[in-house]
Amino acid sequence: MNRVLASLSRVWAVFMKELVQMRRDRLTFGMMFGIPIVQLILFGFAINTDPKHLPAALVVEENTPIVRTLVKSLETSGYYDFVLSTDDPRQSADLLAEGKVAFVVSIPAGFTRGLIRGDHPQILIEADASDPSASSNALFLAQTILSQSLRHDLKDVTITQAGESDPFELVLQPNFNPERITSYNIVPGLLGVILTMTLVMITGMAMTREVEQGTMENLLAMPARPGEVMLGKILPYVLVGAMQTAVILIAAQVLFHVPFAGSLWVLLLGVTIFVIANLALGFTFSTIAKSQMQAMQLTFFFFLPSLLLSGFMFPFRGMPGWAQSIGEVLPLTHFLRIVRGVMLKDASFEQLHAPFLMMSLFTAAVTAIAMLRYRRTLD
Repeated sequence: MNRVLASLSRVWAVFMKELVQMRRDRLTFGMMFGIPIVQLILFGFAINTDPKHLPAALVVEENTPIVRTLVKSLETSGYYDFVLSTDDPRQSADLLAEGKVAFVVSIPAGFTRGLIRGDHPQILIEADASDPSASSNALFLAQTILSQSLRHDLKDVTITQAGESDPFELVLQPNFNPERITSYNIVPGLLGVILTMTLVMITGMAMTREVEQGTMENLLAMPARPGEVMLGKILPYVLVGAMQTAVILIAAQVLFHVPFAGSLWVLLLGVTIFVIANLALGFTFSTIAKSQMQAMQLTFFFFLPSLLLSGFMFPFRGMPGWAQSIGEVLPLTHFLRIVRGVMLKDASFEQLHAPFLMMSLFTAAVTAIAMLRYRRTLD
Protein backbone atom coordinates (compact mmCIF):
# COMPACT_ATOMS: atom_id res chain seq x y z
CA MET A 1 0.00 0.00 0.00
CA ASN A 2 2.81 2.39 0.88
CA ARG A 3 4.51 1.65 -2.43
CA VAL A 4 1.35 2.48 -4.32
CA LEU A 5 0.93 5.76 -2.46
CA ALA A 6 4.57 6.62 -3.04
CA SER A 7 4.20 5.89 -6.75
CA LEU A 8 1.05 8.01 -6.97
CA SER A 9 2.79 10.87 -5.20
CA ARG A 10 5.64 10.76 -7.70
CA VAL A 11 3.19 10.71 -10.59
CA TRP A 12 1.39 13.67 -9.02
CA ALA A 13 4.66 15.56 -8.69
CA VAL A 14 5.54 15.03 -12.34
CA PHE A 15 1.98 15.98 -13.30
CA MET A 16 2.19 19.27 -11.42
CA LYS A 17 5.61 19.97 -12.88
CA GLU A 18 4.23 19.56 -16.42
CA LEU A 19 1.31 21.86 -15.64
CA VAL A 20 3.70 24.54 -14.41
CA GLN A 21 5.87 24.09 -17.50
CA MET A 22 2.83 24.28 -19.75
CA ARG A 23 1.68 27.47 -18.06
CA ARG A 24 5.09 29.05 -18.56
CA ASP A 25 5.25 28.05 -22.23
CA ARG A 26 2.38 30.29 -23.23
CA LEU A 27 3.02 29.99 -26.96
CA THR A 28 2.69 26.20 -26.95
CA PHE A 29 -0.32 26.40 -24.64
CA GLY A 30 -1.99 28.87 -26.98
CA MET A 31 -1.25 26.71 -30.01
CA MET A 32 -2.95 23.70 -28.42
CA PHE A 33 -6.21 25.63 -28.29
CA GLY A 34 -5.66 28.04 -31.16
CA ILE A 35 -5.03 25.51 -33.93
CA PRO A 36 -8.22 23.46 -33.31
CA ILE A 37 -10.27 26.66 -33.18
CA VAL A 38 -8.74 27.90 -36.43
CA GLN A 39 -9.40 24.54 -38.11
CA LEU A 40 -12.99 24.53 -36.90
CA ILE A 41 -13.65 28.04 -38.21
CA LEU A 42 -11.93 27.50 -41.55
CA PHE A 43 -13.45 24.13 -42.36
CA GLY A 44 -16.85 25.02 -40.94
CA PHE A 45 -17.36 28.50 -42.40
CA ALA A 46 -14.72 29.37 -45.00
CA ILE A 47 -14.48 26.23 -47.14
CA ASN A 48 -17.04 25.84 -49.92
CA THR A 49 -16.67 23.34 -52.76
CA ASP A 50 -19.64 24.81 -54.66
CA PRO A 51 -18.63 28.44 -55.22
CA LYS A 52 -21.30 30.95 -56.15
CA HIS A 53 -21.45 34.65 -56.97
CA LEU A 54 -18.50 34.31 -59.33
CA PRO A 55 -17.54 37.54 -61.15
CA ALA A 56 -18.53 37.53 -64.79
CA ALA A 57 -18.36 39.88 -67.75
CA LEU A 58 -21.22 40.44 -70.15
CA VAL A 59 -20.65 41.04 -73.85
CA VAL A 60 -24.05 41.96 -75.29
CA GLU A 61 -24.50 43.43 -78.75
CA GLU A 62 -28.25 43.97 -78.45
CA ASN A 63 -30.59 44.95 -75.63
CA THR A 64 -33.98 43.28 -75.94
CA PRO A 65 -36.44 41.94 -73.33
CA ILE A 66 -35.42 38.35 -74.11
CA VAL A 67 -31.73 39.15 -73.69
CA ARG A 68 -32.42 40.92 -70.41
CA THR A 69 -34.37 37.86 -69.25
CA LEU A 70 -31.44 35.57 -70.02
CA VAL A 71 -28.99 37.81 -68.18
CA LYS A 72 -31.30 38.11 -65.19
CA SER A 73 -31.75 34.36 -64.99
CA LEU A 74 -28.01 33.82 -64.81
CA GLU A 75 -27.72 36.39 -62.03
CA THR A 76 -30.60 35.00 -59.99
CA SER A 77 -29.12 31.50 -60.20
CA GLY A 78 -26.48 32.67 -57.73
CA TYR A 79 -23.52 31.52 -59.82
CA TYR A 80 -22.93 34.58 -62.00
CA ASP A 81 -22.32 38.12 -60.76
CA PHE A 82 -21.93 40.46 -63.72
CA VAL A 83 -19.36 43.03 -62.67
CA LEU A 84 -18.43 44.26 -66.15
CA SER A 85 -20.42 44.93 -69.30
CA THR A 86 -19.03 45.72 -72.71
CA ASP A 87 -19.91 45.46 -76.39
CA ASP A 88 -16.31 44.64 -77.41
CA PRO A 89 -15.74 40.85 -77.67
CA ARG A 90 -11.96 41.35 -77.88
CA GLN A 91 -11.75 42.22 -74.17
CA SER A 92 -12.82 38.77 -72.97
CA ALA A 93 -9.39 37.12 -73.26
CA ASP A 94 -7.68 39.86 -71.23
CA LEU A 95 -10.36 39.79 -68.54
CA LEU A 96 -9.98 36.05 -68.06
CA ALA A 97 -6.18 36.10 -68.18
CA GLU A 98 -5.98 38.85 -65.55
CA GLY A 99 -8.36 36.94 -63.30
CA LYS A 100 -10.80 39.83 -63.04
CA VAL A 101 -13.68 37.58 -64.05
CA ALA A 102 -14.37 33.84 -64.04
CA PHE A 103 -16.80 33.90 -66.98
CA VAL A 104 -17.52 35.93 -70.08
CA VAL A 105 -21.06 35.57 -71.42
CA SER A 106 -21.47 36.73 -75.03
CA ILE A 107 -24.82 37.26 -76.75
CA PRO A 108 -24.41 38.40 -80.38
CA ALA A 109 -26.41 40.95 -82.34
CA GLY A 110 -29.51 39.50 -83.96
CA PHE A 111 -29.95 36.89 -81.24
CA THR A 112 -33.62 37.68 -80.58
CA ARG A 113 -34.49 37.72 -84.29
CA GLY A 114 -32.78 34.38 -84.81
CA LEU A 115 -34.55 32.96 -81.77
CA ILE A 116 -37.99 33.92 -83.11
CA ARG A 117 -37.17 32.58 -86.56
CA GLY A 118 -36.06 29.25 -85.12
CA ASP A 119 -32.48 29.62 -86.33
CA HIS A 120 -31.03 28.38 -83.02
CA PRO A 121 -28.68 31.34 -82.37
CA GLN A 122 -25.66 30.80 -80.17
CA ILE A 123 -24.82 31.97 -76.67
CA LEU A 124 -21.14 31.75 -75.79
CA ILE A 125 -19.88 31.28 -72.23
CA GLU A 126 -16.10 31.44 -71.85
CA ALA A 127 -14.78 30.21 -68.51
CA ASP A 128 -11.50 30.36 -66.64
CA ALA A 129 -11.00 26.60 -66.31
CA SER A 130 -7.52 26.82 -64.78
CA ASP A 131 -9.31 25.74 -61.57
CA PRO A 132 -11.86 23.18 -62.83
CA SER A 133 -13.66 22.88 -59.49
CA ALA A 134 -14.46 26.61 -59.41
CA SER A 135 -16.35 26.73 -62.70
CA SER A 136 -17.72 23.21 -63.20
CA ASN A 137 -21.10 23.62 -61.47
CA ALA A 138 -21.81 27.00 -63.06
CA LEU A 139 -21.12 25.62 -66.53
CA PHE A 140 -23.03 22.40 -65.92
CA LEU A 141 -26.21 24.24 -64.90
CA ALA A 142 -26.03 27.02 -67.51
CA GLN A 143 -28.12 25.18 -70.10
CA THR A 144 -30.90 24.45 -67.63
CA ILE A 145 -30.91 28.00 -66.25
CA LEU A 146 -31.19 29.61 -69.68
CA SER A 147 -33.79 27.14 -70.97
CA GLN A 148 -36.09 27.65 -68.03
CA SER A 149 -35.82 31.43 -68.29
CA LEU A 150 -37.18 31.40 -71.85
CA ARG A 151 -40.25 29.29 -71.21
CA HIS A 152 -42.38 32.22 -70.13
CA ASP A 153 -41.20 34.72 -72.74
CA LEU A 154 -41.58 32.29 -75.63
CA LYS A 155 -44.77 30.53 -74.68
CA ASP A 156 -46.77 32.45 -77.29
CA VAL A 157 -44.13 32.20 -80.02
CA THR A 158 -44.25 29.21 -82.34
CA ILE A 159 -40.54 28.54 -82.62
CA THR A 160 -40.21 25.12 -81.02
CA GLN A 161 -41.44 23.19 -84.01
CA ALA A 162 -39.20 20.19 -83.29
CA GLY A 163 -39.89 20.36 -79.58
CA GLU A 164 -37.01 18.12 -78.65
CA SER A 165 -34.31 20.79 -78.39
CA ASP A 166 -33.85 24.27 -76.97
CA PRO A 167 -34.43 27.23 -79.31
CA PHE A 168 -30.79 28.32 -78.87
CA GLU A 169 -27.37 26.71 -78.85
CA LEU A 170 -25.17 27.14 -75.81
CA VAL A 171 -21.45 27.02 -76.56
CA LEU A 172 -19.22 26.40 -73.54
CA GLN A 173 -15.56 27.30 -73.95
CA PRO A 174 -13.34 26.39 -70.97
CA ASN A 175 -10.12 28.34 -71.47
CA PHE A 176 -6.58 27.59 -70.23
CA ASN A 177 -7.45 24.01 -69.27
CA PRO A 178 -10.05 22.77 -71.77
CA GLU A 179 -9.72 19.14 -70.70
CA ARG A 180 -10.15 20.19 -67.04
CA ILE A 181 -7.15 18.18 -65.87
CA THR A 182 -6.81 18.62 -62.12
CA SER A 183 -3.03 18.24 -62.09
CA TYR A 184 -2.68 21.32 -64.29
CA ASN A 185 -4.11 23.31 -61.40
CA ILE A 186 -2.59 21.43 -58.46
CA VAL A 187 1.02 20.91 -59.58
CA PRO A 188 1.87 24.60 -60.22
CA GLY A 189 0.26 25.43 -56.89
CA LEU A 190 2.44 22.84 -55.15
CA LEU A 191 5.45 25.01 -55.95
CA GLY A 192 4.10 27.74 -53.68
CA VAL A 193 2.93 25.33 -50.99
CA ILE A 194 6.27 23.52 -50.75
CA LEU A 195 8.27 26.75 -50.69
CA THR A 196 6.03 28.15 -47.95
CA MET A 197 6.23 25.07 -45.77
CA THR A 198 9.96 24.46 -46.05
CA LEU A 199 11.47 27.95 -46.21
CA VAL A 200 9.47 29.49 -43.38
CA MET A 201 10.19 26.52 -41.12
CA ILE A 202 13.91 26.25 -41.95
CA THR A 203 14.55 29.96 -41.52
CA GLY A 204 12.40 30.14 -38.41
CA MET A 205 14.55 27.49 -36.78
CA ALA A 206 17.84 29.11 -37.83
CA MET A 207 18.07 31.74 -35.08
CA THR A 208 16.43 29.62 -32.38
CA ARG A 209 19.00 26.92 -33.10
CA GLU A 210 21.74 29.47 -32.33
CA VAL A 211 20.15 30.13 -28.94
CA GLU A 212 19.64 26.46 -28.08
CA GLN A 213 23.19 25.49 -29.08
CA GLY A 214 24.71 28.40 -27.16
CA THR A 215 26.28 30.05 -30.21
CA MET A 216 24.09 33.17 -30.13
CA GLU A 217 26.67 35.01 -28.05
CA ASN A 218 29.33 34.43 -30.71
CA LEU A 219 26.94 35.73 -33.36
CA LEU A 220 26.18 38.85 -31.33
CA ALA A 221 29.89 39.44 -30.75
CA MET A 222 30.55 39.65 -34.47
CA PRO A 223 30.93 43.19 -35.90
CA ALA A 224 27.91 42.60 -38.12
CA ARG A 225 24.87 44.78 -38.41
CA PRO A 226 21.38 43.30 -38.04
CA GLY A 227 20.75 43.57 -41.77
CA GLU A 228 24.01 41.82 -42.54
CA VAL A 229 23.25 38.98 -40.14
CA MET A 230 19.76 38.61 -41.58
CA LEU A 231 21.10 38.57 -45.14
CA GLY A 232 23.78 36.06 -44.28
CA LYS A 233 21.22 33.78 -42.65
CA ILE A 234 18.80 34.01 -45.55
CA LEU A 235 21.10 33.65 -48.58
CA PRO A 236 21.82 29.90 -48.17
CA TYR A 237 18.10 29.18 -48.13
CA VAL A 238 17.59 31.26 -51.27
CA LEU A 239 19.72 28.61 -52.99
CA VAL A 240 17.54 25.92 -51.41
CA GLY A 241 14.43 27.63 -52.78
CA ALA A 242 16.03 27.85 -56.23
CA MET A 243 16.79 24.12 -56.24
CA GLN A 244 13.28 23.26 -55.06
CA THR A 245 11.82 25.43 -57.80
CA ALA A 246 13.93 23.72 -60.47
CA VAL A 247 12.96 20.24 -59.25
CA ILE A 248 9.23 21.03 -59.14
CA LEU A 249 9.17 22.71 -62.56
CA ILE A 250 11.05 19.82 -64.16
CA ALA A 251 8.71 17.31 -62.52
CA ALA A 252 5.70 19.31 -63.70
CA GLN A 253 6.91 19.02 -67.28
CA VAL A 254 8.26 15.46 -67.27
CA LEU A 255 5.86 13.63 -64.96
CA PHE A 256 2.61 15.58 -65.21
CA HIS A 257 3.00 17.27 -68.63
CA VAL A 258 1.76 20.59 -67.28
CA PRO A 259 1.90 23.19 -70.08
CA PHE A 260 4.15 26.21 -69.75
CA ALA A 261 2.53 28.86 -71.91
CA GLY A 262 4.03 32.03 -70.50
CA SER A 263 7.34 33.78 -69.94
CA LEU A 264 9.98 32.11 -67.78
CA TRP A 265 11.44 35.41 -66.53
CA VAL A 266 8.04 36.54 -65.21
CA LEU A 267 7.72 33.30 -63.25
CA LEU A 268 11.28 33.50 -61.91
CA LEU A 269 10.69 37.07 -60.76
CA GLY A 270 7.60 35.94 -58.91
CA VAL A 271 9.47 33.00 -57.36
CA THR A 272 12.28 35.32 -56.20
CA ILE A 273 9.94 37.74 -54.44
CA PHE A 274 7.96 34.87 -52.93
CA VAL A 275 11.09 33.12 -51.62
CA ILE A 276 12.34 36.34 -50.00
CA ALA A 277 8.91 36.92 -48.44
CA ASN A 278 8.87 33.46 -46.84
CA LEU A 279 12.45 33.70 -45.64
CA ALA A 280 11.83 37.10 -44.06
CA LEU A 281 8.70 35.73 -42.37
CA GLY A 282 10.64 32.76 -41.03
CA PHE A 283 13.32 35.10 -39.70
CA THR A 284 10.59 37.09 -37.94
CA PHE A 285 9.27 33.90 -36.34
CA SER A 286 12.78 33.09 -35.13
CA THR A 287 12.88 36.37 -33.20
CA ILE A 288 9.58 35.51 -31.49
CA ALA A 289 10.14 31.82 -30.68
CA LYS A 290 12.33 30.74 -27.81
CA SER A 291 12.97 27.24 -29.14
CA GLN A 292 12.96 25.32 -32.37
CA MET A 293 9.71 23.65 -31.32
CA GLN A 294 8.01 27.02 -30.96
CA ALA A 295 9.36 28.07 -34.36
CA MET A 296 7.78 24.96 -35.88
CA GLN A 297 4.52 25.71 -34.12
CA LEU A 298 4.43 29.26 -35.46
CA THR A 299 5.19 27.94 -38.94
CA PHE A 300 2.31 25.48 -38.80
CA PHE A 301 -0.03 28.15 -37.45
CA PHE A 302 0.81 30.31 -40.50
CA PHE A 303 0.87 27.41 -42.96
CA LEU A 304 -2.64 26.16 -42.15
CA PRO A 305 -4.58 29.28 -43.26
CA SER A 306 -2.18 29.71 -46.18
CA LEU A 307 -3.05 26.23 -47.40
CA LEU A 308 -6.80 26.62 -46.95
CA LEU A 309 -7.44 30.29 -47.79
CA SER A 310 -5.09 30.84 -50.74
CA GLY A 311 -7.15 28.99 -53.35
CA PHE A 312 -4.81 26.00 -53.51
CA MET A 313 -7.17 23.34 -52.12
CA PHE A 314 -10.54 25.07 -52.47
CA PRO A 315 -11.86 27.73 -54.87
CA PHE A 316 -10.87 31.16 -53.59
CA ARG A 317 -14.04 32.88 -54.78
CA GLY A 318 -16.19 30.27 -53.07
CA MET A 319 -15.14 31.53 -49.64
CA PRO A 320 -17.05 34.22 -47.71
CA GLY A 321 -15.84 37.80 -47.85
CA TRP A 322 -14.01 37.77 -44.50
CA ALA A 323 -12.07 34.64 -45.51
CA GLN A 324 -11.13 36.20 -48.84
CA SER A 325 -9.89 39.30 -46.99
CA ILE A 326 -7.57 37.13 -44.90
CA GLY A 327 -6.47 35.26 -48.01
CA GLU A 328 -5.54 38.50 -49.75
CA VAL A 329 -2.97 39.18 -47.04
CA LEU A 330 -1.21 35.83 -47.54
CA PRO A 331 1.64 35.79 -50.08
CA LEU A 332 0.71 32.29 -51.26
CA THR A 333 -2.59 33.60 -52.62
CA HIS A 334 -0.85 36.04 -54.96
CA PHE A 335 1.92 33.63 -55.89
CA LEU A 336 -0.67 31.06 -57.01
CA ARG A 337 -2.19 33.67 -59.30
CA ILE A 338 1.24 34.37 -60.76
CA VAL A 339 2.38 30.78 -61.29
CA ARG A 340 -0.96 29.61 -62.69
CA GLY A 341 -1.30 32.76 -64.76
CA VAL A 342 2.14 32.31 -66.34
CA MET A 343 2.04 28.55 -66.86
CA LEU A 344 -1.59 28.11 -67.94
CA LYS A 345 -2.77 31.49 -69.23
CA ASP A 346 0.34 33.00 -70.82
CA ALA A 347 -0.30 36.08 -68.69
CA SER A 348 2.15 38.95 -69.04
CA PHE A 349 3.76 40.98 -66.27
CA GLU A 350 1.33 43.82 -66.98
CA GLN A 351 -1.63 41.49 -66.50
CA LEU A 352 -0.15 40.19 -63.23
CA HIS A 353 0.97 43.53 -61.81
CA ALA A 354 -1.56 43.39 -58.94
CA PRO A 355 -0.32 40.12 -57.34
CA PHE A 356 3.28 41.24 -57.88
CA LEU A 357 2.54 44.48 -56.04
CA MET A 358 0.79 42.76 -53.13
CA MET A 359 3.60 40.23 -52.72
CA SER A 360 6.21 43.00 -52.78
CA LEU A 361 4.34 44.98 -50.11
CA PHE A 362 4.11 41.89 -47.92
CA THR A 363 7.84 41.26 -48.32
CA ALA A 364 8.73 44.85 -47.42
CA ALA A 365 6.48 44.84 -44.35
CA VAL A 366 7.73 41.50 -43.01
CA THR A 367 11.37 42.47 -43.63
CA ALA A 368 10.90 45.69 -41.67
CA ILE A 369 9.29 43.80 -38.77
CA ALA A 370 12.10 41.24 -38.80
CA MET A 371 14.72 43.99 -38.60
CA LEU A 372 12.96 45.71 -35.71
CA ARG A 373 12.50 42.45 -33.83
CA TYR A 374 16.13 41.46 -34.37
CA ARG A 375 17.40 44.77 -33.02
CA ARG A 376 15.32 44.25 -29.89
CA THR A 377 16.80 40.77 -29.55
CA LEU A 378 20.29 42.27 -29.68
CA ASP A 379 19.38 44.70 -26.92
